[in-house]
Amino acid sequence: MQASFEEKSVWIQLASMVAAMGAYFAIAWQMLQAGVDRLVGFVPLFSASVVFLVVLQILGHAAAAIWRRPEPRDERDRLIGWRSESNSSWILAAGVVVAIGAMIAEVGAVWVAHGLLLSLFVSQLAQYVMQLVYYRRGMRGIGGV
Repeated sequence: MQASFEEKSVWIQLASMVAAMGAYFAIAWQMLQAGVDRLVGFVPLFSASVVFLVVLQILGHAAAAIWRRPEPRDERDRLIGWRSESNSSWILAAGVVVAIGAMIAEVGAVWVAHGLLLSLFVSQLAQYVMQLVYYRRGMRGIGGV
């Protein structure tokens, strides 16, 4: 079965997110372990990670578009996107609740910020994985229609 451009796009987004944000969290963890406790110290690393993410996505989507002309999104693509986002949003919500609890417990801002960023990252990864499952197996039997 030939993957649609939308499915290839999800693969590109997943791979680039894992590469860029995985590198960010690996380096940020080392910085945290070394005692960096101010958010401003992470700004250059975060900025570089975002630029790296954007470059990877541009290159990946350009290659996919050159390989095969993109077709327009259809109703199935939109439904898969909506369903996977709906199913993964609880992860972000749980991260926000935990972050609020951490702020109440007066955990350092650098840890709270990274906890929020991590919950956003994991939620987005879950969305991409669900999209790929829906593309490959359909939505029946997986909380779908």
